[in-house]
Amino acid sequence: MISSRFAGRVACALGAGALVVGLAGIGRAGAVSSATGGGGGGATNPYSPAYGHPYRHGVVPTRSQQAVMNSYAATHSATTASTGPETLGYGGGVTNTDATVVGVTSGTPKVYLVFWGTQWGTPTTLSNGDLSFPASTDPYGGGLYIQELFQGLGTGGEQWSGTMTQYCDGSISLGATSCPSGSALVGYPTGGALAGVWYDTTNPDPSVSTSTQLAQEAVRAAANFNNTTPNSNRYAQYVILSPKGFDPDSYKQNRFCAWHDYTGDAYPISNPYGYVAFTNMPYVMDLGSSCGMNFVNGGSAGYLDGYSIVGGHEYAETITDQFPAGGWSNLQSNSFSGEENGDECAWISPGASGGAANVAMGNGSYAMQSTWSNDTNSCAISHPTVTGGSGGGGGGTPDVVTVNNPNNQTSVLRTAVSLPISGTDNGINQTLSWTASGLPPGLSIRSTGALTATVSGKPTHTGTYSVRITATDGTGASGSASFTWTVHR
Repeated sequence: MISSRFAGRVACALGAGALVVGLAGIGRAGAVSSATGGGGGGATNPYSPAYGHPYRHGVVPTRSQQAVMNSYAATHSATTASTGPETLGYGGGVTNTDATVVGVTSGTPKVYLVFWGTQWGTPTTLSNGDLSFPASTDPYGGGLYIQELFQGLGTGGEQWSGTMTQYCDGSISLGATSCPSGSALVGYPTGGALAGVWYDTTNPDPSVSTSTQLAQEAVRAAANFNNTTPNSNRYAQYVILSPKGFDPDSYKQNRFCAWHDYTGDAYPISNPYGYVAFTNMPYVMDLGSSCGMNFVNGGSAGYLDGYSIVGGHEYAETITDQFPAGGWSNLQSNSFSGEENGDECAWISPGASGGAANVAMGNGSYAMQSTWSNDTNSCAISHPTVTGGSGGGGGGTPDVVTVNNPNNQTSVLRTAVSLPISGTDNGINQTLSWTASGLPPGLSIRSTGALTATVSGKPTHTGTYSVRITATDGTGASGSASFTWTVHR
């Protein structure tokens, strides 16, 4: 049961204008490696739901299909790596449309939840901003639960997220199985991973959506959240949530529960926002125990186990392999080839080594699966957070973030303001997230680059305000600057 919720994290846009997505086709630009397998296209395990379906990266098979896959893997595994057949290797990155090379979410992960289609019903907005959908359309309360899951990640000292922080991109060679000092690590989602929620009522969700339609919805979501540049989508992922009874990518017939991909993977769509990472997240409660219902908890307490297990699986794989397969996946020639960190630990029974378990977060406990850890050669349900630009399980030196103080400001009532803010970070390839307290009413702050932001708007009230601007990087390190802002007529 969820004991509490975090307030003020969710925005809802009902009926926002849809973005027209054309058919120009941008395709993949410059992937250094195209190794694929059990977790994606060209699957070597013939029983994987990804076999013959190159877009189904990190696919979560149903429990019965996983058992068939495991049986095949038991007789077809070989290894050339030092730790074992499950060892993950770095895929060399994928070149984005702005020429940056992307492997992992080497900054604070940002999850945007997209409730697609009017079929979700009319929600109630709770006092903390969460959306609660009616029991007639969401009988298990999955919509509210998955919002709270992503709000809970990175809170309460949870260490499930720590396993992913050992993986990196940046100055690292193709095929590497550990991260050298100075590489850019996956960020810990300090304070929660949820960055926004959109209930998209502009169009009905197709009853059986295709992978291209899911990709198009992810691009529309990026526009809705004003993430309209490659930089603004660099650490973002969009979870496309289909309503109860729907069958996105025919998941029920194809024996899987979810998968993730990105819009640059040869989709015939025009996307001016850089590559966009997204997840196909069906209403998996429709398949009951096949997709994890009561996998960890009994009775009604476990009805939503599969939603958090599967949702966590795809989240973990996206932040470690943001644009597959440029990040971390199995590069060996065995039955695990192409599998990602969640694939290699899927559906391990609770109580077994590496088994699924309840993970305590700041707002309650959630059933989660373990993910593969190279540095311990195991499926880990918890792991110390790796910070400070070192990898492979090392401790590292904490990053230092500084905000350059813009000094005291004076503005005229109802006159446009544009104040640039900059920061520094001694970490490698870090991006700063910005918040501000005490701004004059009418002003707000937004990121404009990896280390920059702008305060803009028109002040609506006179007075002298005590302002504090804070920047936080992907390791959780932060810095602040304080000054006064006077507004006069």
